[in-house]
Amino acid sequence: MLNRRTFSTALVAGVATSILAGSAKARAQTGPKVRPEVRNVVLVHGAYADGSCWSEVVGLLQQAGFNATVVQHPLTTLEAGIDATRRAIALQDGPTVLVGHSFAGMIVTEAGMDPKVSSLVYVAARAPDAGEDYTALAKTFAAPPASAGLVWSNGYGKLSEEAFLRDFAGGIPREQARILYAVQGPISDKLFTGKTTQAAWRSKPSWYAVSTEDRTINPDLERFMAKRMNAKTIEVKASHLSLISHPREITQLISQAAGQLG
Repeated sequence: MLNRRTFSTALVAGVATSILAGSAKARAQTGPKVRPEVRNVVLVHGAYADGSCWSEVVGLLQQAGFNATVVQHPLTTLEAGIDATRRAIALQDGPTVLVGHSFAGMIVTEAGMDPKVSSLVYVAARAPDAGEDYTALAKTFAAPPASAGLVWSNGYGKLSEEAFLRDFAGGIPREQARILYAVQGPISDKLFTGKTTQAAWRSKPSWYAVSTEDRTINPDLERFMAKRMNAKTIEVKASHLSLISHPREITQLISQAAGQLG
């Protein structure tokens, strides 16, 4: 036989178990479905840069337990960048967050159709619709200062040192910005002529980091694209290279896209 104290304890435990079970059942029936944690992140660099521009973000992602992969694409054509990104996605072992900076937004928009890609993150990036002429879209906004500093030679272009330091890497310590200038990737004169044929952001959840001090892409254009895609948007008081000057904010946004944060 149970004494009174044992019986009372058992009764309370039974009621608590019943309440918890009922709550869990209710959540299962009516609560939101939580996406499984995504551990893979593929990051794509933009024009006038290479994969090293993601170094700070990669370090933070690795500390957080993510498997981060940076795509090194040749800056020759949009199609070449898409192919390089698809190869990187194919190597991932499960759902993947695809992240693009600047021009790489076009790559992410197309390559993001891959079934492994669970969500998209745009960092001060182009976000065209399918078949859209991005150059024509950009001309509906005030031209950013950096575009005047593009110097062409033998079919390839680079930003002048003045334009790079002032308009592309503004807000970054000069010593660091000069190193970035030294390793900037020259772009082919065919790079900006490509058009996306699909827009992954129309069917996949998207996040966008607007750079409010951007002198390479007009911040209002960034806001327009983010709003059009219904992206979860943050604004970072940074130049075009927020991924370098504000890596923690960008890493947090990627974590949100991976389902790690609310």
